[in-house]
Amino acid sequence: MPIEFEGKTIETNEAGYLNNVDDWSKGLASFMAGSENIELTERHWDLINYLREEYIENRENQPNTRAIGKAMAAAWGEKPSQKDLYELFPGDPSKQGGRIAGLPESRRKGGY
Repeated sequence: MPIEFEGKTIETNEAGYLNNVDDWSKGLASFMAGSENIELTERHWDLINYLREEYIENRENQPNTRAIGKAMAAAWGEKPSQKDLYELFPGDPSKQGGRIAGLPESRRKGGY
């Protein structure tokens, strides 16, 4: 199901993940989040940027929710609960967050 954004057709898989990581932009992320009724805040961007950095700079690593929690604790100076992370991305911080971050669909089974 492709996404029409700024006059372009962005190809995705059946689950809405981008087929090409290079098609991602901050504007597209905001558009995708908005279509899922999520307004991106600074904390959302911290999580998105972390996921993209891990994928792009760490051999396509896609952290699970536990690893995301540890990274956000370091970034925010306080340890977020799983509830805090799921309030940001109710569809799963690693999966929904990864989709909005423009990453391929994770093949992991769960959050831990």
